[in-house]
Amino acid sequence: MTAPFTRRVAMTLAAAVLTATAAHADFPERTITMVIPFAAGGSTDLVGRVVAERMGRELGQQIVVQNVGGGGGSLGAAQVAESDPDGYTILMGTVATHALNPLILKQKPYDPVADFAPVSLLVVVPNVLAVNPELPVNTVQELIDLAKTEPLAYASSGNGTPLHLSGELFKSMAGIEMTHIPYRGSGPALTDVLGNQVPVIFDNLPSASGHINSGKLRALGVTTAERAPSFPDVPTIAETLPGYETYTWNALFAPAGTPPETIELLNAAAKVAMADPAVIDRMGTFSATIIASSPEELGAHVQAEMTKWEPVVQEADVSLD
Repeated sequence: MTAPFTRRVAMTLAAAVLTATAAHADFPERTITMVIPFAAGGSTDLVGRVVAERMGRELGQQIVVQNVGGGGGSLGAAQVAESDPDGYTILMGTVATHALNPLILKQKPYDPVADFAPVSLLVVVPNVLAVNPELPVNTVQELIDLAKTEPLAYASSGNGTPLHLSGELFKSMAGIEMTHIPYRGSGPALTDVLGNQVPVIFDNLPSASGHINSGKLRALGVTTAERAPSFPDVPTIAETLPGYETYTWNALFAPAGTPPETIELLNAAAKVAMADPAVIDRMGTFSATIIASSPEELGAHVQAEMTKWEPVVQEADVSLD
């Protein structure tokens, strides 16, 4: 009886493997949900919708966007982490969801490494250091010199956000003090800086670009290692503070345990999407630089970002709990 039983088990297991393989080969068979962990209208939402539409065409199935805001991105990220690992729920992650929140939140709703399968780093978007034109500075160095002689404050889109920590890193590297004034989003922060209620702001370049072009804001420096193609005359902060570099990034993640074959298909679709001339042009309007990495490169990027930001978070004593 042992031999027939063994054969039956082997046949059953073989059938299960063939069924699973066929299921992976048929992916996707239905609509995919892309969770955007922020409200509609922000830079992550804009990038996500462009990517979702083009990836959906490549995969032959619609990718619908679901905005799940709250907790600085942690609520949406946690929802994806707890989803079935079948490739039908993916996350448009950011530096907030996968580097900052895990360092800032004492009650951690997910592990950014263990609970996710990296798919692809898509784009990086510069931040910008800008001032109200009435502030008597025209360069990063002049701002540093002024901050050493009189009290200054800077605005950001909120406590614990990438823009807040861009400011904290700047303060640390420049050896200055500036009081942080957090707002509920870039809009209110920009309003007060434009009204000269607060003289300095760290903001995403896309949201500040219109005010820079109109002369209502003076851009002192972008936060990326290289100058932004959309503002080639604006120097990098690193030209004054060597080694300074921050940026907002967007990347795709699936729940941990998603089959490697499914991750491979999602990654391939993402790369096709990011190579589309129409997508490249659209990303250019966001001042975004396209990366389109491998899953392994994204995993290494997340680890590097957490290592980079941990001492900044500790020095600034940031907490959202």
